[in-house]
Amino acid sequence: MKQPVNPNANYAESVQSIPDSVDYQQQTDTSLMQQYGAGDLRAFEILYNRHKGGLYRYFMRHIPEPSLAEDLYQEIWNKVIVQAKHYKPSAKFTTWLYTLAHNKLVDHVRHLSVVNKVVVRSHDEEVAESPEAFKHTQMNNEPESELTSTRVAESLKQCIAQLPQAQKDSFLLKEEAGLSVKDIAMVLNTSFEASKSRLRYAYENLRQCLHVKTGRAIL
Repeated sequence: MKQPVNPNANYAESVQSIPDSVDYQQQTDTSLMQQYGAGDLRAFEILYNRHKGGLYRYFMRHIPEPSLAEDLYQEIWNKVIVQAKHYKPSAKFTTWLYTLAHNKLVDHVRHLSVVNKVVVRSHDEEVAESPEAFKHTQMNNEPESELTSTRVAESLKQCIAQLPQAQKDSFLLKEEAGLSVKDIAMVLNTSFEASKSRLRYAYENLRQCLHVKTGRAIL
């Protein structure tokens, strides 16, 4: 995974001395972003480590070419660095971060005129199942071999890729970003009910797809 540009680039002359006693891990994302905007580089490091995995997977799930996905991923962190001084917490940091990511994907899709129309949007808090749950669910209460688990995981990856774009967006924002239905609706600029509905269809389509690919009923 590529590392973002040097977070010190814009704040070399404004770094503030933060007491060693500050417990960064206990800070909220918003607090860390504001501290970084004031010149605290350690705050950025914690923020980056907290969200790099989910954001990276979000792009990798959408873009089949790893090098391109990594480029878009790095562009988002560059934007975070550039906009830090002007960041205003009108929404949760994750909502703001994934809005940047989603808009970057939309621009990419429009630019290349690829895939189904313009990327639509949605989300939900009520659905508790996740990709990890699918991966580790036992089939018919029978223990799975390591090989079978690997095949199920690969099948899940393929099934996610086949989801309609609106459902895929909603699903990944929930599972990779951990956003709530309300936050996803904000990111994708759609209603709460539409987001909730698309998520429901996404999970149902994944169940059916996995059943076809594995020949076994999951959940």
